[in-house]
Amino acid sequence: MIENQKIKPAQVIGPLGEPLTLANLPAPGTKRWVVRRKAEVVAAVNGGLLTIDEVCERYDLTLEEFASWQRAVDRSGMPGLRVTRIQHYRDLYERQQRY
Repeated sequence: MIENQKIKPAQVIGPLGEPLTLANLPAPGTKRWVVRRKAEVVAAVNGGLLTIDEVCERYDLTLEEFASWQRAVDRSGMPGLRVTRIQHYRDLYERQQRY
């Protein structure tokens, strides 16, 4: 039955507007996570190219780590993924929620 099958797209639109496929996602086992790579993985999950479980297994991430990337993108876009600015964007988001 079609409704029971999980249909995944062949490609999704990446964070910079380019098409993303499984072939051009960061390599499995990536250890150095720059902003662009994090954003590509988040876009792949949001677009349905990979599931969260697949991402966590493929890249050896915890669910909490990936969820923090998703929150950062939702709140501040790609700049929110910068490790050196995490506290700045977190504070900015909290101030926006108060007012």
